[in-house]
Amino acid sequence: MKRNYLPVFIIVLMLFAGCASVPTKDIQVDAQSDPKANFSGYKTYAWLGAAAIVNDPYGQWEPPQFDADAEIMFLIDRELRKRGISEKTAGPDLIIAFAAGIDMEALGLKVDSETKMDVLENVPQGGLVVVLVDSRSGFVVWVGVATAELQESPDTQTVKARLDHAVTQMFKKLPK
Repeated sequence: MKRNYLPVFIIVLMLFAGCASVPTKDIQVDAQSDPKANFSGYKTYAWLGAAAIVNDPYGQWEPPQFDADAEIMFLIDRELRKRGISEKTAGPDLIIAFAAGIDMEALGLKVDSETKMDVLENVPQGGLVVVLVDSRSGFVVWVGVATAELQESPDTQTVKARLDHAVTQMFKKLPK
């Protein structure tokens, strides 16, 4: 019996094409952890208050009706649950905090397409910091940082995909 794998191949190709269409090359991720922390001992977490993202009244980087705070919390929650760490409001092992900010006035060097020389241009930047604090000691045990050039007036799917990429890559650096 001859099998036709063409439909499967086309579906897989479409999935990869969809993923490749969101620019993530500019997203830089780093993380640092306390070498003395026993990450396998952390099983629960709670959120530290309410985080907020810098106000974007003109919708230059956050699409209207998109709640980036809720999306970031969802992504962090997903990554922690993948590692067997669940939310617990009373007596958690970890306290989780995050902050995001933007700088629409940031300057950077870009290559001029005509002269092929570096020129100083406005390159809006964004950043996300996630902090894990040991609730017993009060010490920071892990910090993840993502920075990127902001995409001006992006659609919701692009913002979601870029945040997903940043948080996923960040938590890949969380020790087991």
